Amino acid sequence: MAVETDEIEILDEEERVATLGEQALWVLLHLLLAAGSWAAMMMAITMAKPDYVPVMVTLALSFALPFLVGNLFTRWKQNDMATYLWLVGMIWFLIICLWVLDMPTGPNQCYHCDASQKLWLTFFSPSEDSGLIDNEGRMIGTWPAVALIGYGVGSRLALKRRS
Repeated sequence: MAVETDEIEILDEEERVATLGEQALWVLLHLLLAAGSWAAMMMAITMAKPDYVPVMVTLALSFALPFLVGNLFTRWKQNDMATYLWLVGMIWFLIICLWVLDMPTGPNQCYHCDASQKLWLTFFSPSEDSGLIDNEGRMIGTWPAVALIGYGVGSRLALKRRS
């Protein structure tokens, strides 16, 4: 009896290893879909040439459009790897946060800022900017991460439960 359960565990492990490459390709496909939908949204905003788009509107659109794309794609092709894209978004955001925290401050670049002020002004403040990363902290860090998180959440809501 114990030998049979050991054999079953070994077969399950071998099956998981065999699908590792397939899982990586699915994560890459979902990453391209999420980033592509966000980039298309940003390009559409740029091509429309509005006088001003509030930061919070762009943040909401950065979440909503990939959320919708992830939800629709997962309804069409059920795949649980899409739900892990939020983790890729968090890793991306943390990498950019470390980069910003390592930057020196100076005139016009968050002068006399501590770590929390650097992060707040670079990524989250709707009215001010830190001057770090050429005032592109939201474009490089916040909005792409929110897009990946939105895609993952939308995919999770569309994934059918297994019994």
